[in-house]
Amino acid sequence: MKNILSLLVFTTLLISCGEKQVDVDKLIASGDLEAIKEAHTQLKDENTELQMKLEKLNTVIENAEKKSNGPLVSTQKVTDTLFNHFLEIQGNVETKQNVMISAEYSGVLSRVFVKEGDKVTKGQVLARIDDGGLGSQLAQLQTQAQLNKTTFERQKRLWDQNIGSEIQYLQAKATYEASQSQVNQLKGQLGKTTINAPFSGTIDQVMTEQGSAVMPGTQLYRIVNLSDMYITAEVPESYLGTVNIGKNVEVDFPVLNKNIESKIRQTSNFINPANRSFTIEVAVPNEEKSIKPNLTAKLKINDYTSESAILIPLSVISENAEGEQYVYVATTGDENNRIAKRVIIETGKAQADKIEILTGLKAGDEIIVQGARSVQDNQEIRILNN
Repeated sequence: MKNILSLLVFTTLLISCGEKQVDVDKLIASGDLEAIKEAHTQLKDENTELQMKLEKLNTVIENAEKKSNGPLVSTQKVTDTLFNHFLEIQGNVETKQNVMISAEYSGVLSRVFVKEGDKVTKGQVLARIDDGGLGSQLAQLQTQAQLNKTTFERQKRLWDQNIGSEIQYLQAKATYEASQSQVNQLKGQLGKTTINAPFSGTIDQVMTEQGSAVMPGTQLYRIVNLSDMYITAEVPESYLGTVNIGKNVEVDFPVLNKNIESKIRQTSNFINPANRSFTIEVAVPNEEKSIKPNLTAKLKINDYTSESAILIPLSVISENAEGEQYVYVATTGDENNRIAKRVIIETGKAQADKIEILTGLKAGDEIIVQGARSVQDNQEIRILNN
């Protein structure tokens, strides 16, 4: 400001000196036309020179004002750092050992051996259905089959000794085999009257009470095993090359306020055409049995890592009419003044409020953060934190 006042005083003195050189009124009163023309030429030359000086002074004043009134900004130095990018998706807890056991035979549920909450082992008898006399029929058929077997074995010994006819031997064999087939068939039907546990687990629900009439398809029990739990989730096909078996996964169960570390144990080989995604399975350790089927889980999968990434705030990035992204970098001018320079950049993956810069910036560059939207390319700036 002191320099500006000095320039204004100097300009006033120049104008004052020019006015004292010629007394225009006195010259006009003299009527000397030659002197008037000479004075006119002199003043014209002096005014032209004075105008050029004024223009120079105006330039100095404008530059001084521009420098003193440049936008006030804050900057941040760019550094390279470790960058882990995470894909965040939602999944659902499942188990392959969550089964509804149904009846396979019609009859009355005569005996029920378990109740809800009971622990059972694989093959344990859970209930029995009244066989309606199948047991007695089986006993009769087994007796008849045993007789037919004895007859066949006797006939076979005779046939081996070339005694008797071939037809007698074949008839005895067919009779025995038919009776044995009937026994096996009846055993199969009788086996359906006994309900066994398909695997070890817990009886979660009892759907039908003792004494109820049941038929094939009637739901009896739900049995659940919480030992082999896993999470399924749909992943966009664009991550097919980076989300694969063995990747680390951070699992969050919001309802339980619980976090665990796990890995992807399986990825599907099929892309769902409806939503262009593929399915992954994430193993879930469940020693405390607190994680239940159909529980919602949030997954964070580390799909990308850079050891020396350049990260900047998303908020400082702008885009021009050509679709190019750019930021402003604070540089130092010839007179040690600070100048904003526009730099075209190429961006990579974003995480939260940060984004990776692939090209355009390097470690040590000083980007404009606050005030980035109010500056222009090559404009002088004032830096708040400098």
